[in-house]
Parts: sequence; C-alpha cells; structure tokens
Amino acid sequence: MKFNERERRRTMKARFLMLLPVTLFAALALPVGLAAQEKKDPMHHHYKLIDMGTLGGPQSRIDYLTPLNNFSTVAGSADTPIPNPYYGNDNPTFFSDPYIEHAFQWKEGVVTDLGSLPGGGVSQPNWINARGHVAGNASNSIIDPLNGYPESRAVLYRSGKVLDLGILAGGQESAATSLNNSDQVVGFADNATPDPYSIIGWQTQTRAFLWTQSRGIQDLGTLGGPDALANTMNERGQVVGFSYVSSTPNPTTGIPTLDPFLWEEGKMIDLGNLGGTVSVGEGGPFVNNRGQVVDQSNLAGDIYFHPYLWTKPGPMLDLGTLGGNLGDATRINDAGEVVGWATNEGDQSILAFLWKAGDMQNLGTVDGDPCSIAIDINENHQVVGKTIDCVGNDLRAFLWEDGSMVDLNSVVQTGDGVQLFLADYINDRGEITAAGVLPNGDDRAYLLIPCDEKHPGVEGCDYSVVEASDVASRPSPSIGSAGNRELSSLLMRRISRNRFAGRAFGPKD
Repeated sequence: MKFNERERRRTMKARFLMLLPVTLFAALALPVGLAAQEKKDPMHHHYKLIDMGTLGGPQSRIDYLTPLNNFSTVAGSADTPIPNPYYGNDNPTFFSDPYIEHAFQWKEGVVTDLGSLPGGGVSQPNWINARGHVAGNASNSIIDPLNGYPESRAVLYRSGKVLDLGILAGGQESAATSLNNSDQVVGFADNATPDPYSIIGWQTQTRAFLWTQSRGIQDLGTLGGPDALANTMNERGQVVGFSYVSSTPNPTTGIPTLDPFLWEEGKMIDLGNLGGTVSVGEGGPFVNNRGQVVDQSNLAGDIYFHPYLWTKPGPMLDLGTLGGNLGDATRINDAGEVVGWATNEGDQSILAFLWKAGDMQNLGTVDGDPCSIAIDINENHQVVGKTIDCVGNDLRAFLWEDGSMVDLNSVVQTGDGVQLFLADYINDRGEITAAGVLPNGDDRAYLLIPCDEKHPGVEGCDYSVVEASDVASRPSPSIGSAGNRELSSLLMRRISRNRFAGRAFGPKD
C-alpha cells in the first residue's frame, strides 16, 4: 500500500480529529549520520510472528493506545467483507475505509468479532485491560443532525456484550480512550453548547468524561475554558488529558491556551506549560501508575516544542532534546523511564530517545535508516517503535534492549514476504504488537511472541539467539540537501501524531 493510502486510513479515522491551527513545526534538514550503539556482545531472541487475520475483509490494524495486555490478549480492528456506504464522502470518522471494520479480540489463536452497536456499522478499540475488557467507540443507526453521519458512541466490551456508555446532556457523540482494571473508562463527548474552538472539530463543546458502573457518565469539567478531553488513566483512577484554560484565542495560535491536566478525587489540576500556549502533542498526555505525566509542550513563541515530565506537585520538567529544537514524549513506565523522539543538532534528524534519571539517550536507527521514533516502553526497559525515511514513509519496526536496536524483520520468519513497519506496543512479557504490509499492499496486525525462557515450548519458535552485530543498529547515511524541502510542517504532523493515528482522534491534514 502506498504511503498516502495508508496515512489516509490511519489518520482520518474520526470526525473528532482535532485540527489545531498552530505553527508548531519548523522545516527540518535531513540527517548527517548517527553513531552506532556500542554494547559488549548483546544478544537478541527470535520471535514467532502471528498474523491475526481479518474478519473477512483485506486488512487489520493494532495501532491503538493499548492493544495488548500481560495475558497475551490483543484488541485490534479488522475489515469485514461489507462495503462501507459512507466511504469516499470525505468524512474523517470511521469512514475512510472502503470496508466496514469491527473491533476484535485475539486470544490463544482465536479471533472474536466484538461487533458494533445495534443497527450500527463500524467499531474500533482504544484500550484493553488485564481482564480482557475493551474500551473504544462504535457507530449506531442514528444520524447526527450536525453532520449527516451515524453517531459514534463510547463503548465497553465485556462478558461478550457491548455496552453503550452514553452521552452528555444535549450531546450526540462520545468516544472512550482508556480504561483501568476496575473498568473505569475515560474519554470525551460533546454537548449542546456551540463552540468555535472545538478541540476536535465538532461544532459544539468537547468535554472530558469519566464513566463508572455506579455513576454512569460524568463531565469532569475544564481548566476554565470551553473544552477538555480525557486521554489516559491509571490504576489509581487518576485521569490525564488537556483543556482550554480560557475562551480567549492567542495571536500565535488562533485558539485559547491549551494545558494538560491531571484529574483526581474530583479536582482538575493544571499541569502548566514550558512557556507556550499549546502543551499537548498529537499523542496526548500519558500517565503511569505513580501519577507521572509525559507529553510535549510548546516553548515561548509557539514555534518549537520539547518533551516534558510532570511529577506532583510540579512544575513541568523540560526533558530537552538531542541538540535540536523539537521533541515529543510518547510513554513513561512505572520506573519513570520516558521514551519518544527528538531532533539532533541543527534539526537534521528525528531520533528515538530513552530518558531516565536526567539523561536522554539517543537510541539510533537500524539498517542505515535516517530517522526513528520510540513509541512504547515496558517495565523491563525494552523499547519499541519504528524507523522512517524522514519524508513520511514508515520503514521498519524496531526493538531496543540492552543498549542495542534490532530490526524486528531480521528476527522473525515471515514466510509470506510481510514487511513489519511499526512496533506499537510491548507488554511486560516482551510480547509485541506490530503492523506489517503484505506483498499485495494490504496492512495486517501481528503479534510477536519472543522465543525465550518465558515462552517455553512454543510451536514454531527458534530458540537460538542472534548476536547484535548481525542484526543491530548501524550508522545512518548522509542524505543530500535536495530532500530538505520535503520535511514540511505537514510531515511533522504526520510524524508526531503516531499515538493518535487511527484512534478516536488526531490532527487532520
């Protein structure tokens, strides 16, 4: 599948895509070269590659916020053979795919279609908890009068049923973004109040919500402005998201100041900023079980942005970059280790990083690829992500461990010519969800099972190990200045929005 087709499918999934008219992104030059990681004889395991298939259509996906739990259960979405009647109508909701897609659950080789709401069509997951329950969104049969398309509702899949979590008073739409092991669900919903600065492009206000079995759906309020959106939550019931702090637009962005928040015990706390007026990246804030929050924040002037770490009581800590002006933090584990991407000196390249104890480490790239992005980290310090060509094309899924980055394509036996271009999530058992493309161009969702001591006796596993020198990172080549013009603000939006790509929301080109 060509890049533009795949990007359209991943990034135009919801009409609640936010379009922040912000000049955050400077044009970048292309890379000059990276130093290879040095480590004494690190070894990598092989992996068994499992194609989780589809629901009768051509493609499947797993690039959601948390698609895998520690019990080897996966939540993704896949095409059915049913044509999507709204495809091609330029609606960025669920309708950028020519087929109706449904959320699915994969467990022990069995794929279960989670379905949609009665009379509805499309459904998508966003998060799976340790109990195998899934939060996401699904369409129903009611046409939203504001846009003429079926409504989307936040849903919870559990015990073989789909539960509509409802809407706020006066609203039409909702979507669930995260849940914890107590089945508390967070997300966002609209109301009936007109809003010219809607965070996600609705014509009305967007509000963060928390749903519980006992209380149903409740509006969490805002930081003083009209809109707020809840992004992730932890096992302590702490919720993070972002909110306008007023209704007054800024001259640099054209929208009100947007700060991240932490909500706990009925109170929303403003986490501040690094001097700019937009403190949220396209991945949105992520919170660990210690209540630490990571994301990106604009610097003064709203031209550059850096990754941040917030630890109670604050203030926000600028994590810096690898010498450049831009960076984004995508995840933090419970040990306080942060991963993401940052630019190097002169903004020549976008590179995956691991930050811990005040030090930011450049994780490099693989096979001479010029740029890389770290997407997730587990509690065992393993990092996954992807390499890119710096002009918008995904190249290879990678795993970084013990000081060495490896192309995951080199430690699996695909047999069908699949190319893994994205590693999206890694659980604490070292299992990885990844996206790959078949020779015919179709995207597929994959689960990678490590052939190690935690997974003995797996049929088809190669339990030998591979020396890092055979498969690990290599220096990146210099690329001529002719490519400099390619790294536009459009590209930067494509790069930094990975954590929202194909989910309930994300920036729209």
